[in-house]
Amino acid sequence: MSATTPQQLVEHALATSTADDCIAIASDSSSANLRWANNTLTTNGVMVAVEVTVISFVATAGGIATGSVSGSASTLEQVTTLVEAADAAARSATAAEDAAELVADRTSPDWDEAPERTGIAVYDSFAPALGEAFRAATAEDRLLYGFVNHEMVTTYLGSSRGLRLRHAQPTGHYACTAKDIGLSRSAWVGGATRDFRDVDAAAMAEQVKRRLGWAERQIELPAGRYDTILPPSSVADLMIDAYWGAGARVAHEGESVYSRPGGGTRIGERIVKQGVHLYSDPALAGLGSAPFNVAGASDNTESVFDNGLALARTDWIADGTLAALLQTRHSAAMTGQPVTPMIDNLALEVDGGRGTEQDLVAGMERGLLVTCLWYIREVDPQSMLLTGLTRDGVYLVEGGEIVGAVNNFRWNESPIDLLNRFSHASATVPSFSREWGDDYFSRTATPALRIPDFNMSSVSQAL
Repeated sequence: MSATTPQQLVEHALATSTADDCIAIASDSSSANLRWANNTLTTNGVMVAVEVTVISFVATAGGIATGSVSGSASTLEQVTTLVEAADAAARSATAAEDAAELVADRTSPDWDEAPERTGIAVYDSFAPALGEAFRAATAEDRLLYGFVNHEMVTTYLGSSRGLRLRHAQPTGHYACTAKDIGLSRSAWVGGATRDFRDVDAAAMAEQVKRRLGWAERQIELPAGRYDTILPPSSVADLMIDAYWGAGARVAHEGESVYSRPGGGTRIGERIVKQGVHLYSDPALAGLGSAPFNVAGASDNTESVFDNGLALARTDWIADGTLAALLQTRHSAAMTGQPVTPMIDNLALEVDGGRGTEQDLVAGMERGLLVTCLWYIREVDPQSMLLTGLTRDGVYLVEGGEIVGAVNNFRWNESPIDLLNRFSHASATVPSFSREWGDDYFSRTATPALRIPDFNMSSVSQAL
Protein backbone atom coordinates (compact mmCIF):
# COMPACT_ATOMS: atom_id res chain seq x y z
CA MET A 1 0.00 0.00 0.00
CA SER A 2 1.28 3.48 -0.82
CA ALA A 3 1.86 5.91 2.05
CA THR A 4 -0.59 8.73 2.61
CA THR A 5 0.92 12.00 1.39
CA PRO A 6 1.06 15.14 3.55
CA GLN A 7 -1.27 16.84 1.09
CA GLN A 8 -3.82 14.06 1.59
CA LEU A 9 -3.53 14.44 5.36
CA VAL A 10 -4.24 18.17 5.05
CA GLU A 11 -7.17 17.69 2.68
CA HIS A 12 -8.65 14.99 4.91
CA ALA A 13 -8.47 17.28 7.94
CA LEU A 14 -10.23 20.08 6.08
CA ALA A 15 -12.92 17.74 4.76
CA THR A 16 -13.50 16.06 8.13
CA SER A 17 -13.74 19.11 10.35
CA THR A 18 -17.25 20.20 11.33
CA ALA A 19 -16.05 23.60 12.56
CA ASP A 20 -16.90 26.82 10.74
CA ASP A 21 -13.34 27.07 9.46
CA CYS A 22 -10.26 24.91 9.68
CA ILE A 23 -6.52 25.17 9.08
CA ALA A 24 -4.34 22.06 8.80
CA ILE A 25 -0.54 22.05 8.85
CA ALA A 26 1.40 18.90 7.97
CA SER A 27 5.16 18.88 8.57
CA ASP A 28 7.12 16.05 7.00
CA SER A 29 10.59 15.88 8.57
CA SER A 30 13.63 13.72 7.99
CA SER A 31 16.97 13.99 9.77
CA ALA A 32 20.37 12.33 9.69
CA ASN A 33 22.96 12.60 12.44
CA LEU A 34 26.42 11.48 13.51
CA ARG A 35 27.79 11.63 17.05
CA TRP A 36 31.36 10.99 18.19
CA ALA A 37 33.38 10.81 21.41
CA ASN A 38 36.95 9.89 22.31
CA ASN A 39 37.93 9.98 18.62
CA THR A 40 35.33 7.34 17.73
CA LEU A 41 31.99 7.51 15.96
CA THR A 42 29.47 6.41 18.58
CA THR A 43 26.06 6.70 16.96
CA ASN A 44 24.44 7.56 13.66
CA GLY A 45 20.88 7.48 12.54
CA VAL A 46 18.14 8.60 10.20
CA MET A 47 14.68 9.57 11.43
CA VAL A 48 11.46 10.36 9.56
CA ALA A 49 8.32 11.80 11.11
CA VAL A 50 5.08 13.52 10.14
CA GLU A 51 3.32 15.91 12.51
CA VAL A 52 -0.09 17.40 11.86
CA THR A 53 -1.61 20.44 13.54
CA VAL A 54 -5.33 21.07 13.22
CA ILE A 55 -6.77 24.48 14.14
CA SER A 56 -10.55 24.75 14.33
CA PHE A 57 -12.51 28.01 14.31
CA VAL A 58 -16.08 28.20 15.64
CA ALA A 59 -18.42 31.20 15.82
CA THR A 60 -19.42 31.78 19.42
CA ALA A 61 -20.99 34.45 21.56
CA GLY A 62 -18.79 37.50 21.25
CA GLY A 63 -16.62 36.34 18.36
CA ILE A 64 -14.59 33.36 17.13
CA ALA A 65 -13.26 30.59 19.38
CA THR A 66 -10.34 28.41 18.39
CA GLY A 67 -8.94 25.01 19.28
CA SER A 68 -5.51 23.76 18.26
CA VAL A 69 -4.29 20.16 18.53
CA SER A 70 -1.01 18.68 17.26
CA GLY A 71 0.30 15.17 17.07
CA SER A 72 2.19 12.59 15.09
CA ALA A 73 -0.01 11.42 12.24
CA SER A 74 0.69 9.38 9.13
CA THR A 75 -2.79 7.91 8.50
CA LEU A 76 -6.19 9.40 7.79
CA GLU A 77 -7.56 7.79 10.96
CA GLN A 78 -4.95 9.56 13.10
CA VAL A 79 -5.81 12.88 11.46
CA THR A 80 -9.50 12.27 12.16
CA THR A 81 -8.69 11.92 15.86
CA LEU A 82 -6.81 15.25 15.81
CA VAL A 83 -9.67 16.97 13.98
CA GLU A 84 -12.28 15.74 16.45
CA ALA A 85 -10.14 16.97 19.37
CA ALA A 86 -9.56 20.38 17.77
CA ASP A 87 -13.25 20.83 16.93
CA ALA A 88 -14.22 19.94 20.49
CA ALA A 89 -11.61 22.30 21.95
CA ALA A 90 -12.90 25.18 19.82
CA ARG A 91 -16.51 24.56 20.85
CA SER A 92 -15.59 24.63 24.54
CA ALA A 93 -13.37 27.75 24.29
CA THR A 94 -14.26 31.40 24.79
CA ALA A 95 -13.92 33.97 22.03
CA ALA A 96 -10.31 34.61 20.94
CA GLU A 97 -9.10 38.15 21.44
CA ASP A 98 -6.82 37.94 18.38
CA ALA A 99 -9.63 37.07 15.94
CA ALA A 100 -9.14 38.35 12.40
CA GLU A 101 -10.27 37.45 8.91
CA LEU A 102 -8.45 34.32 7.75
CA VAL A 103 -6.04 34.59 4.84
CA ALA A 104 -7.61 33.06 1.72
CA ASP A 105 -7.03 31.81 -1.81
CA ARG A 106 -3.27 31.46 -2.19
CA THR A 107 -1.55 28.39 -3.63
CA SER A 108 2.15 27.61 -3.85
CA PRO A 109 3.19 26.50 -7.35
CA ASP A 110 4.90 23.44 -5.82
CA TRP A 111 1.97 22.39 -3.60
CA ASP A 112 1.65 19.01 -5.33
CA GLU A 113 5.33 18.11 -4.99
CA ALA A 114 6.45 15.36 -2.62
CA PRO A 115 8.33 16.17 0.61
CA GLU A 116 12.06 16.69 0.30
CA ARG A 117 14.16 14.28 2.33
CA THR A 118 17.67 14.06 3.70
CA GLY A 119 19.71 10.97 4.55
CA ILE A 120 23.09 9.75 5.71
CA ALA A 121 24.53 10.42 2.24
CA VAL A 122 24.64 14.10 3.17
CA TYR A 123 27.88 13.21 5.03
CA ASP A 124 29.59 11.43 2.11
CA SER A 125 32.41 14.00 2.06
CA PHE A 126 32.36 14.99 5.71
CA ALA A 127 32.57 11.51 7.28
CA PRO A 128 35.83 10.29 5.66
CA ALA A 129 37.56 13.56 6.56
CA LEU A 130 36.26 13.19 10.13
CA GLY A 131 37.86 9.74 10.30
CA GLU A 132 41.21 11.24 9.29
CA ALA A 133 40.78 13.87 12.01
CA PHE A 134 40.22 11.10 14.58
CA ARG A 135 43.49 9.41 13.58
CA ALA A 136 45.44 12.67 13.80
CA ALA A 137 43.94 13.55 17.19
CA THR A 138 44.74 10.11 18.60
CA ALA A 139 48.34 10.36 17.44
CA GLU A 140 48.71 13.76 19.11
CA ASP A 141 46.92 12.93 22.41
CA ARG A 142 43.78 14.93 21.76
CA LEU A 143 40.20 13.82 22.21
CA LEU A 144 37.41 14.91 19.88
CA TYR A 145 33.72 14.99 20.77
CA GLY A 146 30.94 16.25 18.59
CA PHE A 147 27.66 16.03 16.77
CA VAL A 148 26.33 16.86 13.32
CA ASN A 149 22.70 16.94 12.32
CA HIS A 150 20.93 17.65 9.05
CA GLU A 151 17.18 18.03 8.80
CA MET A 152 14.75 18.66 5.98
CA VAL A 153 11.24 19.77 6.92
CA THR A 154 8.58 20.21 4.25
CA THR A 155 5.55 22.11 5.53
CA TYR A 156 2.12 21.97 3.91
CA LEU A 157 -0.43 24.53 5.10
CA GLY A 158 -4.04 24.31 3.93
CA SER A 159 -7.23 26.01 4.98
CA SER A 160 -10.95 25.90 4.34
CA ARG A 161 -10.55 29.40 2.88
CA GLY A 162 -8.42 28.12 -0.01
CA LEU A 163 -4.83 28.31 1.27
CA ARG A 164 -2.51 25.66 -0.16
CA LEU A 165 1.05 26.62 0.77
CA ARG A 166 4.26 24.55 0.77
CA HIS A 167 7.80 25.23 1.93
CA ALA A 168 10.85 22.94 2.16
CA GLN A 169 13.41 24.01 4.80
CA PRO A 170 16.91 22.52 5.08
CA THR A 171 18.65 22.97 8.44
CA GLY A 172 22.04 21.67 9.49
CA HIS A 173 24.65 22.28 12.15
CA TYR A 174 27.97 20.93 13.33
CA ALA A 175 29.82 21.19 16.63
CA CYS A 176 33.15 19.78 17.75
CA THR A 177 34.85 19.95 21.15
CA ALA A 178 38.50 19.04 21.68
CA LYS A 179 40.06 18.15 25.03
CA ASP A 180 43.59 17.33 26.06
CA ILE A 181 44.25 13.78 27.23
CA GLY A 182 44.12 14.92 30.87
CA LEU A 183 40.75 16.65 30.35
CA SER A 184 42.10 19.91 31.77
CA ARG A 185 41.62 22.00 28.62
CA SER A 186 38.66 22.33 26.27
CA ALA A 187 37.99 24.11 22.96
CA TRP A 188 34.89 24.31 20.75
CA VAL A 189 33.90 25.27 17.22
CA GLY A 190 30.50 25.05 15.59
CA GLY A 191 28.45 26.36 12.72
CA ALA A 192 25.32 26.11 10.62
CA THR A 193 24.86 24.80 7.09
CA ARG A 194 22.10 24.03 4.62
CA ASP A 195 23.62 20.90 3.06
CA PHE A 196 27.12 20.15 4.50
CA ARG A 197 28.78 20.79 1.15
CA ASP A 198 30.42 23.84 2.74
CA VAL A 199 31.60 22.06 5.94
CA ASP A 200 35.26 20.99 6.00
CA ALA A 201 35.84 18.40 8.75
CA ALA A 202 39.61 18.77 8.49
CA ALA A 203 39.41 22.54 8.92
CA MET A 204 37.02 22.07 11.86
CA ALA A 205 39.48 19.72 13.59
CA GLU A 206 42.41 22.02 12.86
CA GLN A 207 40.57 24.96 14.41
CA VAL A 208 39.88 23.18 17.71
CA LYS A 209 43.48 21.93 17.73
CA ARG A 210 44.75 25.51 17.41
CA ARG A 211 42.40 26.74 20.14
CA LEU A 212 43.45 23.91 22.45
CA GLY A 213 47.04 24.94 21.89
CA TRP A 214 46.25 28.49 22.97
CA ALA A 215 45.23 27.07 26.35
CA GLU A 216 48.56 25.39 27.14
CA ARG A 217 49.32 28.44 29.26
CA GLN A 218 46.70 28.87 32.01
CA ILE A 219 46.17 32.27 33.63
CA GLU A 220 43.86 33.12 36.55
CA LEU A 221 41.99 36.42 36.35
CA PRO A 222 39.52 37.96 38.79
CA ALA A 223 36.02 39.10 37.95
CA GLY A 224 35.72 42.57 36.48
CA ARG A 225 35.04 44.55 33.35
CA TYR A 226 37.30 43.55 30.47
CA ASP A 227 37.91 44.69 26.91
CA THR A 228 36.29 41.65 25.29
CA ILE A 229 35.82 40.29 21.79
CA LEU A 230 32.60 38.33 21.27
CA PRO A 231 32.79 36.07 18.19
CA PRO A 232 29.85 35.92 15.74
CA SER A 233 28.45 32.83 17.52
CA SER A 234 28.20 34.68 20.84
CA VAL A 235 26.74 37.76 19.17
CA ALA A 236 24.12 35.46 17.62
CA ASP A 237 23.26 34.13 21.10
CA LEU A 238 22.57 37.66 22.32
CA MET A 239 20.74 38.93 19.23
CA ILE A 240 18.35 35.98 19.29
CA ASP A 241 17.37 36.94 22.83
CA ALA A 242 16.89 40.53 21.68
CA TYR A 243 14.69 39.26 18.84
CA TRP A 244 12.60 36.85 20.87
CA GLY A 245 12.02 39.59 23.44
CA ALA A 246 10.70 42.02 20.84
CA GLY A 247 7.00 41.24 21.19
CA ALA A 248 4.98 44.33 20.36
CA ARG A 249 2.16 43.66 22.79
CA VAL A 250 4.50 43.19 25.77
CA ALA A 251 6.32 46.38 24.79
CA HIS A 252 3.06 48.27 24.38
CA GLU A 253 2.02 47.21 27.87
CA GLY A 254 5.26 48.53 29.40
CA GLU A 255 6.96 45.22 30.16
CA SER A 256 10.13 45.20 28.04
CA VAL A 257 13.22 47.13 27.03
CA TYR A 258 11.25 48.24 23.95
CA SER A 259 8.59 50.00 26.06
CA ARG A 260 8.31 53.78 26.10
CA PRO A 261 8.16 55.30 29.59
CA GLY A 262 4.60 56.41 30.17
CA GLY A 263 3.11 53.94 27.70
CA GLY A 264 3.46 52.58 24.19
CA THR A 265 6.48 51.28 22.32
CA ARG A 266 9.80 52.86 21.41
CA ILE A 267 9.29 52.34 17.68
CA GLY A 268 10.79 55.38 15.95
CA GLU A 269 13.34 56.03 18.72
CA ARG A 270 17.08 55.51 18.45
CA ILE A 271 17.87 52.68 20.86
CA VAL A 272 21.41 51.69 19.80
CA LYS A 273 24.34 53.23 17.94
CA GLN A 274 23.76 54.72 14.52
CA GLY A 275 24.98 52.40 11.79
CA VAL A 276 23.52 49.29 13.46
CA HIS A 277 21.01 47.29 11.41
CA LEU A 278 19.07 44.24 12.64
CA TYR A 279 16.71 42.61 10.16
CA SER A 280 15.08 39.41 8.93
CA ASP A 281 14.40 38.39 5.35
CA PRO A 282 12.91 35.07 4.16
CA ALA A 283 14.92 35.51 0.94
CA LEU A 284 18.24 36.15 2.73
CA ALA A 285 20.98 34.47 0.69
CA GLY A 286 22.11 31.22 2.29
CA LEU A 287 19.70 31.66 5.19
CA GLY A 288 16.35 31.51 3.42
CA SER A 289 13.23 30.63 5.40
CA ALA A 290 9.49 30.21 4.90
CA PRO A 291 7.98 33.14 2.94
CA PHE A 292 4.63 32.80 4.70
CA ASN A 293 3.53 32.79 8.32
CA VAL A 294 3.00 29.45 10.08
CA ALA A 295 1.50 29.47 13.59
CA GLY A 296 0.29 26.37 15.38
CA ALA A 297 -1.02 28.35 18.36
CA SER A 298 -1.56 31.94 19.44
CA ASP A 299 0.72 33.67 21.93
CA ASN A 300 2.38 37.03 22.51
CA THR A 301 4.06 37.12 19.09
CA GLU A 302 2.00 34.76 16.92
CA SER A 303 -1.64 34.31 15.96
CA VAL A 304 -3.34 31.32 14.36
CA PHE A 305 -5.51 33.79 12.45
CA ASP A 306 -2.36 35.04 10.67
CA ASN A 307 -1.49 31.70 9.08
CA GLY A 308 -0.53 32.22 5.46
CA LEU A 309 0.34 35.93 5.68
CA ALA A 310 3.11 36.71 3.19
CA LEU A 311 6.47 37.58 4.77
CA ALA A 312 9.07 39.99 3.43
CA ARG A 313 12.24 41.67 4.66
CA THR A 314 11.59 43.44 7.95
CA ASP A 315 14.00 45.92 9.52
CA TRP A 316 13.79 45.61 13.30
CA ILE A 317 16.54 48.17 13.93
CA ALA A 318 17.45 50.53 11.08
CA ASP A 319 20.50 52.76 11.49
CA GLY A 320 20.18 52.51 15.26
CA THR A 321 16.45 53.27 15.37
CA LEU A 322 13.83 50.76 16.49
CA ALA A 323 11.85 50.27 13.29
CA ALA A 324 9.51 47.38 14.10
CA LEU A 325 8.55 44.80 16.70
CA LEU A 326 7.02 41.34 16.39
CA GLN A 327 3.42 42.14 15.45
CA THR A 328 0.35 40.03 14.87
CA ARG A 329 -2.61 41.74 13.25
CA HIS A 330 -4.11 41.93 16.73
CA SER A 331 -1.13 43.69 18.32
CA ALA A 332 -0.70 45.91 15.26
CA ALA A 333 -4.23 47.21 15.83
CA MET A 334 -3.28 47.96 19.44
CA THR A 335 -0.04 49.78 18.60
CA GLY A 336 -1.04 51.43 15.33
CA GLN A 337 1.96 49.89 13.57
CA PRO A 338 2.28 47.67 10.47
CA VAL A 339 1.89 43.91 10.77
CA THR A 340 5.40 42.41 11.07
CA PRO A 341 5.29 38.71 11.97
CA MET A 342 8.30 36.71 13.13
CA ILE A 343 10.63 35.44 10.39
CA ASP A 344 12.87 32.42 10.86
CA ASN A 345 16.24 34.13 10.38
CA LEU A 346 18.09 37.15 11.73
CA ALA A 347 20.99 39.31 10.54
CA LEU A 348 23.00 42.02 12.28
CA GLU A 349 25.10 44.42 10.23
CA VAL A 350 27.26 47.34 11.35
CA ASP A 351 28.23 50.13 8.96
CA GLY A 352 32.00 50.02 8.51
CA GLY A 353 32.34 46.52 9.95
CA ARG A 354 35.28 44.80 8.30
CA GLY A 355 37.67 41.89 8.67
CA THR A 356 37.29 38.94 11.04
CA GLU A 357 37.44 38.32 14.78
CA GLN A 358 41.16 37.61 14.34
CA ASP A 359 41.56 41.09 12.88
CA LEU A 360 39.88 42.45 16.02
CA VAL A 361 42.35 40.41 18.10
CA ALA A 362 45.27 41.90 16.16
CA GLY A 363 44.08 45.39 17.06
CA MET A 364 43.65 44.72 20.79
CA GLU A 365 46.35 45.76 23.28
CA ARG A 366 45.06 43.70 26.20
CA GLY A 367 41.75 41.94 26.65
CA LEU A 368 39.79 38.73 26.25
CA LEU A 369 38.56 36.63 23.33
CA VAL A 370 35.50 34.55 24.24
CA THR A 371 34.74 31.23 22.52
CA CYS A 372 31.05 30.97 23.36
CA LEU A 373 28.32 31.76 25.86
CA TRP A 374 25.92 29.28 27.39
CA TYR A 375 23.20 28.78 30.00
CA ILE A 376 21.79 32.20 29.12
CA ARG A 377 18.87 33.41 31.21
CA GLU A 378 16.95 36.68 31.46
CA VAL A 379 17.38 38.64 34.70
CA ASP A 380 15.39 41.81 33.99
CA PRO A 381 13.05 42.22 30.98
CA GLN A 382 12.84 45.99 31.45
CA SER A 383 16.52 46.35 30.51
CA MET A 384 16.86 42.92 28.85
CA LEU A 385 19.65 42.14 31.29
CA LEU A 386 20.90 38.60 30.66
CA THR A 387 23.23 36.37 32.62
CA GLY A 388 25.20 33.32 31.56
CA LEU A 389 28.56 31.60 31.58
CA THR A 390 31.53 31.42 29.25
CA ARG A 391 32.54 27.98 28.03
CA ASP A 392 35.32 26.04 26.26
CA GLY A 393 37.95 28.72 26.16
CA VAL A 394 38.38 32.34 27.22
CA TYR A 395 41.69 33.59 25.84
CA LEU A 396 43.96 36.42 27.00
CA VAL A 397 45.10 38.82 24.28
CA GLU A 398 48.25 40.91 24.75
CA GLY A 399 49.81 43.06 22.05
CA GLY A 400 47.45 41.70 19.41
CA GLU A 401 48.32 38.06 20.10
CA ILE A 402 46.67 35.29 22.10
CA VAL A 403 49.03 34.38 24.95
CA GLY A 404 46.99 31.87 26.95
CA ALA A 405 43.64 30.86 28.38
CA VAL A 406 42.00 32.26 31.48
CA ASN A 407 39.34 30.89 33.80
CA ASN A 408 35.66 31.00 32.90
CA PHE A 409 33.28 33.68 34.15
CA ARG A 410 29.65 34.38 34.84
CA TRP A 411 28.65 37.49 32.91
CA ASN A 412 25.77 40.00 33.13
CA GLU A 413 24.94 42.14 30.10
CA SER A 414 22.07 43.48 28.00
CA PRO A 415 22.29 42.95 24.22
CA ILE A 416 20.68 46.34 23.63
CA ASP A 417 23.21 48.00 25.92
CA LEU A 418 26.07 46.21 24.15
CA LEU A 419 24.90 47.60 20.80
CA ASN A 420 25.36 51.05 22.32
CA ARG A 421 28.82 50.33 23.79
CA PHE A 422 30.78 48.25 21.27
CA SER A 423 33.92 49.87 19.88
CA HIS A 424 34.70 47.68 16.85
CA ALA A 425 32.82 45.28 14.58
CA SER A 426 33.98 42.74 12.02
CA ALA A 427 32.20 41.98 8.78
CA THR A 428 28.91 40.09 9.10
CA VAL A 429 29.21 36.36 8.39
CA PRO A 430 26.88 33.35 8.72
CA SER A 431 26.95 32.36 12.39
CA PHE A 432 25.59 29.73 14.76
CA SER A 433 24.22 30.26 18.25
CA ARG A 434 25.53 27.53 20.54
CA GLU A 435 22.80 28.23 23.10
CA TRP A 436 19.82 28.38 20.74
CA GLY A 437 20.98 27.02 17.38
CA ASP A 438 20.71 23.27 17.99
CA ASP A 439 16.96 23.14 18.56
CA TYR A 440 15.38 26.54 18.05
CA PHE A 441 17.00 29.12 15.82
CA SER A 442 19.99 28.36 13.58
CA ARG A 443 19.75 30.85 10.71
CA THR A 444 21.77 33.90 11.79
CA ALA A 445 24.41 36.21 10.32
CA THR A 446 26.36 38.42 12.71
CA PRO A 447 29.70 40.19 13.12
CA ALA A 448 32.19 39.79 15.92
CA LEU A 449 31.93 42.71 18.35
CA ARG A 450 34.55 44.24 20.64
CA ILE A 451 33.11 45.48 23.91
CA PRO A 452 35.50 47.74 25.88
CA ASP A 453 33.95 46.99 29.30
CA PHE A 454 32.17 43.63 29.16
CA ASN A 455 30.95 42.68 32.63
CA MET A 456 32.52 39.40 33.83
CA SER A 457 30.63 39.52 37.12
CA SER A 458 32.14 36.49 38.87
CA VAL A 459 34.57 33.64 38.32
CA SER A 460 33.14 30.30 37.20
CA GLN A 461 34.73 26.90 37.81
CA ALA A 462 33.22 25.38 34.66
CA LEU A 463 35.61 24.24 31.92
